[in-house]
Parts: sequence; C-alpha cells; structure tokens
Amino acid sequence: MATETVAKPRTSLRVGVQKFGTFLSGMIMPNIGAFIAWGIVTAFFIPAGFTPNEELAKLVGPMITFLLPLLIGYTGGRMVHGVRGGVVGAAATMGVIVGTDIPMFIGAMIMGPLTAWIMKKLDKVWEGRVKPGFEMLIDNFTAGIVAALMAIFGMLVIGPVVKTFSNGASAVVEWLVTNGLLPFTSIFIEPAKVLFLNNAVNHGILTPLGTEQALQNGKSILFLLEANPGPGVGILLAYMIFGKGLAKASAPGAALIQFVGGIHEIYFPFVLMKPIIILAAIGGGMTGIFTLVLTGAGLRSPAAPGSIIAVFAATASDSYFGVALSVLLAATVSFLIASVILKSSKTPVGETEEDSLSAATSRMEAMKGKKSSVSSTLTGAGATTAVMAGPIKNIVFACDAGMGSSAMGASVLRNKIKAAGFPDVKVTNSAIANLSDTYDVVITHQDLTERAKPATASAVHVSVDNFMNSPRYDEIVELVKSSNTEGSAAPAAAAAVPATAEAAPEAAPPSDILVADSVILNGTATTRDGAIDEAGRLLLNRGAVDSGYIDAMHEREESVSTYMGSFLAIPHGTNAAKDHIMKSAVSVIRYPNGIDWNGKEVKFVVGVAGINNEHLQILSSIAKVFTNKAQVAQLEAATTVDEVLELFGKVNA
Repeated sequence: MATETVAKPRTSLRVGVQKFGTFLSGMIMPNIGAFIAWGIVTAFFIPAGFTPNEELAKLVGPMITFLLPLLIGYTGGRMVHGVRGGVVGAAATMGVIVGTDIPMFIGAMIMGPLTAWIMKKLDKVWEGRVKPGFEMLIDNFTAGIVAALMAIFGMLVIGPVVKTFSNGASAVVEWLVTNGLLPFTSIFIEPAKVLFLNNAVNHGILTPLGTEQALQNGKSILFLLEANPGPGVGILLAYMIFGKGLAKASAPGAALIQFVGGIHEIYFPFVLMKPIIILAAIGGGMTGIFTLVLTGAGLRSPAAPGSIIAVFAATASDSYFGVALSVLLAATVSFLIASVILKSSKTPVGETEEDSLSAATSRMEAMKGKKSSVSSTLTGAGATTAVMAGPIKNIVFACDAGMGSSAMGASVLRNKIKAAGFPDVKVTNSAIANLSDTYDVVITHQDLTERAKPATASAVHVSVDNFMNSPRYDEIVELVKSSNTEGSAAPAAAAAVPATAEAAPEAAPPSDILVADSVILNGTATTRDGAIDEAGRLLLNRGAVDSGYIDAMHEREESVSTYMGSFLAIPHGTNAAKDHIMKSAVSVIRYPNGIDWNGKEVKFVVGVAGINNEHLQILSSIAKVFTNKAQVAQLEAATTVDEVLELFGKVNA
C-alpha cells in the first residue's frame, strides 16, 4: 500500500534533537526495570535501608557497576546492528567500566552504539565475499577482534573522558543546588517536555546523572526534575473547572491517566491549545524543584512512568514528606497560573468540541511552521490518504518511548476494532526507534509523524492530536471495515474524504455520479487553486454542491494536501462541509501539460463530493484506475470524453 501525507520533511534543530534524544532514551527505557530492581535492593538492604542486610547488600555495587552499564551497552548496540551489534557493544562497554571507578552509564551509551556501528560497516565490506563454510568463523572472529579493540579503546580513552564530563556535570548540579538555581532548570525542562523531548531529557540526561548521585547519597533530586506529575495535573485540573467544550470534558480522564498512569504526554495538547499555559507548567515545575531542594528530598531510582505511584515507590525512606509536598505544591501553583490564564483569556478555548480540537491542532502545527485542521480525516496532518492493497492485519501506535501514550492509544483502538467485529486485526504499540516496515497502519502524534515515516514507508500513516479520544479512531475502524470485509465494494479502498462513525452501505452508488458534462480533457487552470476552482465549479454546475463546498475544498487543501501520486489529486471539502453536499458527484479534469501541486506534478484533478458514506466506494473505484499504470496511460492518451467515462465506469457501477 502507499501513503501520502501533507507533512513535509522537516530538518529543524528541534527534530534533530528529538531524534538524538529518542536514540539516547531508547537505550535507557527498555532497562528501566533493571534500574528499579537496583533501587529496590538498595532501599531495603543497605545499612540505611528498610531492612538492612549486609549479605544481600552485596548486590548493590555489582548491579550498578556492571549490570546496568552492560544492559545499556547491549541495548544501544542492538539498536544499531541487531543482536550482533548488541554483543560487541556490551563487550566494548566492559572497557569503560574497568577503566573508571564510577558507574559508566554515559560511557555505555557511547561505546554500545559506536562499536555496533563499526561492526556494521565492517560487515558490509566483506558481505558476499566470504567463501561458503567460512561464514561462522569470519563472523565470530571479526566480532571478537572488534569488541576487544573497542574495549581497550574504551578503557584507555573514552572512560577517562566520560569520567571528566560526569564529574563536571555533577559539579554543575551541586553549584546549581548550592546557589538555589536548580529550580530555574524548569524554564528549559517544561517546554522541552511539550516538544516531545521529555524522554530525551529524563532518560538521556537526568537518569544517568541521577543514578550516580543516588549511588553516593542514597537518593537524587534529578530523578524528579522531569517526572514530577504535579505541573501537568495542575493544568488539567484548571481545564476541568475553567475550560470549555471538549477540553473541559476530556480533562478529568486525562488527569487520571497523567497522574496515576504516568503518561505525561496526555496533557501536552492542553498546553498547545493555548501555548501561554506553558507558564503554568514552568511555575509548577520550579515550585516542585524548590520544595525538593528545601526539604532535601529525592528518589532512589528513576520513576518511570512518571506516575504518582511510581514516584512514591522510588522515594527514599527519608523523603516521603518532601516528595509529597513537592507534587502538591507543584500542582497547586500550576493550577493557579493556568486558572488565571483560562479565566482571563479573550479567545475562548474549545467553545465546541470541534473548535477545541481544531484550535489545539492549528496551534500545534503553527509551532511546526504550517497550518493544520483537525477536521481533516485520514490524510496528512490529521489523517492519511491511502490506497489499500489488501486487508489490514497489523496496526501499530508509535510514540517516543513506546510505553506510554502509544500503549494507551493501542488499548483504546484495539477495543473499538474488536467491537466492530475484527478481532484478528493486531493492534500493538512501539517506540519510533523500533519501527520496521511490516505494518499496514502506523498511528503517531502529529508532532512525531515525520520521524515514523522513514522506517515505515509502505504503511498508511495516521496522525492524531491525542491518544485518548481522537476522532480518528472511528475513521480507522471504517478503513478496517472497508478493507477487510469480504465482498465489500471497497476491498482496496482509498479513504480520503470525511468518514463517519457508521459503516459504508453495501448498495452501489447512483449511476450518475460521473457524467459527460463533468469531464474536461484540457483544463484551463495553471495553478493548484485554479484547478480546485475548476473542479469545484463542475460539481456546482451539476447541482451536487453549493458554493460553500468550493470554499471548503480550498480550506482542506490549505491544511492537508490531496495529492495522491500517479499524477492524481482529489480535492474535496472538509468534514464540516457535508451540509454543502446535495448529492454525490465526481468531476474529472485532465491537464496534459501538468500543473504544480505543492511541488508535485498533477495531470488529473478529480473533484469528489460524497453524501453519507458513498465516498468510500467512489474513492475505491478511482483508486483502482490510478493504481493501474496501463489505465493511467490510457487516460493520458484519451481523445474523447467517452474514453474517460469508460475507464471510470466503475464509479457509476
């Protein structure tokens, strides 16, 4: 199958930082369980623990010195070059472990991927050149030689460098604490979270440094700089009381998921609805950190996810009061600031459900440098234009870490698809870094879609504005129905225009959807907007739509491109424009010399207006024409309108 979305490839600094941060956190996140295990052993068995035990306390040192760095090194190597990369990465990590006297988390994050990358490049050199029967010998010895050399390099070079950096970073943290400046890190941490750098900041930077502090002091404040659920729940509480529309209605559920479930991403859209509310997150974050500094509180190990349950489970025995006060005051300050902003706002947020979602999406896309509209369905920023080559079998939700919001979204959609009668459709969740091109549909947050596309080029990409109750879910269910129902009129459906929550009817559409008067062999327009007007006027002249529908066609094009590939564009109205449609109709215009459509060459513009769910069958027929290269060539060579009507015959079938 193929996919086209409107999101353009972005090479901004933020996206680059996101990718790098995701890679770093990808080495830590899968091993959080091991960090927690170390924290539990430490909490109970060290001399200052709950149940001191000198014998069992012997586990503490080896776990943090050897186990955790080796796991990180293996994970990083495996991310680059599979199990082979993981093995050489772990072996090389021993060099930095032995070469220093501090936990080598950062060293492991360097040596694991670096050694695997070298191994991968060397494997390419002699790929296909090894004589049969010698493959295992070459593979094993080359891996051993590379791992040994890199272990020595790590011990003599990387280890001392990382130790110097680590000591310097620790000194900076101590200086910030001593001078009362640590709370000001919230000015950077809270906006970074909303920009989906939360896992990068927490697990890529704070967790390694915090673990070293915890080894020396039994606890670290760094574990709670990003993971404190207080600022987020304070914002959601403010929306519960002073928000409007869908924002207010969805805030209670979001608050429960954020505070108890620990999925902080759930409150990001609420901030992006009104970006000034980031001040509430910053204020709450600063208050929480100041409270921790004042009380000397901290956690023994990372709190992942950032749930209040996980936070208290990782709290040091002498820090329960300080941690609880930190969360409470952070939530209070965040709530107060957000409440003032919402009450004094001149532009109401979410007067209706649609307005709320549209506002959140457009502001989110404005931060990315382009406008969007949540009314778009299964195409571009809000959805996907797709030509399905067969039934949908695998759907994946992908987020930064693959353990938080994506798991929640997968659960919600899985239940919807089962209720629709398709229990065999597999719905899973994954970190973006672990995606492969084996899925039929990939669902991501709008701000993460561009990072997911390269690894899953043949999948349908659906972008959502939130993972909890996105209207896209019902539309994905419709796509599954149209693709997986045996005998459906759309087994290879193209879903691009607004879908509804009901299944497409079985009956065939009327026989006058495409008529001769709606076909032009030589269009006069020279621009994209001119072509949309030309296609829209043909629909208008037939009495299929009113003039408002043409405006909606332009509105849709501004937010999401309707270019589909194969020289084809299918302009149509937004979801809100359904009231402007009187009957289903299609117009076809050919531009022999082509016109520029957002940088793509278009020779065929097919205007579509569909009432109820007839658009599914219409688009299915159009898709079948344009996925056949011979038929596209026939359209290009056609000299009469009758030839075009014959090729598009199934539209009226």
